[in-house]
Amino acid sequence: MLNIRKMEERDRKDVAEMMKIFYASPAVMTNGSAEIFENDITECISGSPYASGYIFEEDNITAGYAMLAHSFSTEFGKRCIWVEDIYIKPEFRRFGIGKAFFDFLDHIFPDCVFRLEAERDNSPAVGLYKKSGFRELKYLEMIKLK
Repeated sequence: MLNIRKMEERDRKDVAEMMKIFYASPAVMTNGSAEIFENDITECISGSPYASGYIFEEDNITAGYAMLAHSFSTEFGKRCIWVEDIYIKPEFRRFGIGKAFFDFLDHIFPDCVFRLEAERDNSPAVGLYKKSGFRELKYLEMIKLK
């Protein structure tokens, strides 16, 4: 039975391990670092208004995690939820966990814009996102790191 719950301190080690795998995969353009992973987890479990984290459990076994960034979209005049990370362990994929998570998000954030980034070559993920109502935008994304 699937359970989706808020990330807690007790999840720190499991999430850090999953992040190492996720950030080393072709699904992400950067490799991250232990410091970044720890900062991300801390932000998600601290009650921050900027980030939140969720754990996916199947029969009380950790099956994956997700991290969200919270903002406001002036383009759409609504709160914006960025799905920053979504990782499901290989042995739990294709069981509907990703779709259930997006349905969960629709329920807990009923009047929000949802955004995410995906690697074009990650066709299983892109398929899930499209099935969950996402569509491709034609924006050029840019970044400046300090």
